[in-house]
Amino acid sequence: MKFSLWESKRLLQLATPVFFAQITLVLMSVVDTMMAGQVSANDLAALSIATGFWNPLIFSLQGILLALTGIVAHCHGSKDLTSIKFHFQQSIYLALILAVASLIFAQFTPSVFSKLGTSNDITELSQQYIDFVKWGVLGFLLFSIYRNVTEGVGLTKPAFYISLIGLGVNVVANYIFIYGKLGVPAYGSAGCGLATALVFWAMAIAQWLYCKRSKTMHALQLLSSFSKPNLSGIAYIAKLGLPICLATLFEVTLFACIPLFIADLGAIAVSGHQIAASITAVLFMMPLSLSMAIAIRIGNLSGQKAYGQLKTAIFTSFCLATFTAIFVALLTFLVRNSIVWLYTSNEQVALLASSIIVLACIYQLPDALQVAANGVLRGLKYTKPISYITFVSYWLIGFTLGYVLAKTNLLMPAMGPTGFWIGIIVGLTVAAIFLLLSVRSRLAFILSNN
Repeated sequence: MKFSLWESKRLLQLATPVFFAQITLVLMSVVDTMMAGQVSANDLAALSIATGFWNPLIFSLQGILLALTGIVAHCHGSKDLTSIKFHFQQSIYLALILAVASLIFAQFTPSVFSKLGTSNDITELSQQYIDFVKWGVLGFLLFSIYRNVTEGVGLTKPAFYISLIGLGVNVVANYIFIYGKLGVPAYGSAGCGLATALVFWAMAIAQWLYCKRSKTMHALQLLSSFSKPNLSGIAYIAKLGLPICLATLFEVTLFACIPLFIADLGAIAVSGHQIAASITAVLFMMPLSLSMAIAIRIGNLSGQKAYGQLKTAIFTSFCLATFTAIFVALLTFLVRNSIVWLYTSNEQVALLASSIIVLACIYQLPDALQVAANGVLRGLKYTKPISYITFVSYWLIGFTLGYVLAKTNLLMPAMGPTGFWIGIIVGLTVAAIFLLLSVRSRLAFILSNN
């Protein structure tokens, strides 16, 4: 295998708009954290706990629909436009099912929050956030479907422009609902939930309008002659998407559920973790965007049955992932202290967050490689190994070790939030190794049969 400059340029062309779109989407979470943090430590802690419970759900549902990108990319490569329309329409039905499931799931949050051992003020704010944000789930899923189709045919720029619209709505809506402007009650951090719901619907509408006006997307006739629900079609998307969903769930919960387990350590511990998680989430957008571009490119080449070029593209993808990881790690280490003080004026919170970010520098390489391998497997429509590898790596190994280090004295004196982040490093490293082996095995199978 060899590195291809042409393939690297093509991947970067696809990844760059995706990166800016992802950064913009994550900036909404950053804005939420910063604006809620200016109200009080309780509001920041409440936001951390609420998103720690809700975000794993929302991103897992998105993960199911993410299979659509690889499906569309494969169909686009083989010039099967009819199948693109069919899978889009069946994804709409799947989104309706998932939205209903999320509303049912939201009914269980009060009982969970009541058992966290934190103050009533914090749990009440957390529940108010959930009560608002749950009404934006369907909008988020519809936006995701349209985005997956447009990106699957190689149009990665629209999502960036639409995410800018979402960010603008988010800032204005947060200002109104958090601080109580224009005659609206001041909801504090709970107002972020209402603002987020509005953002999701605004982005869904904007994405629909784009697809209606774009010549490329209009030619697909996505909404014309709308087919009835097809159980096999829905099941096919769900079958490919479920491993992605579970992998997303396992990774997101590895980060987002930590506040639930350190809630009893106080607002300083939770806030320090939340700031570090928020910053590293932004940095993660670089390898994640590359992974999404990899899935598109590999899907196209797989659909074209250009297996020689496919092999080169896969090797080039991993080289780019390595370069990206080194860059992100150096950038993170150099600017960590300056960024932390943008989030908080509390010295204890800032020191804790800064120390955690140093650990985040260490896991950049394995994280970039595992997410790149994830993208390759999605492009090949071979998602089965993703779920069990991530479960074993993130939870059985990473979280278990993190819990022992953070909350017990079995190996050394309890380390608090830092212990969980050491567990994350180990878990991501194990995931990277096994996902790379899965790519190698699948590629060998494809080449031997063609």
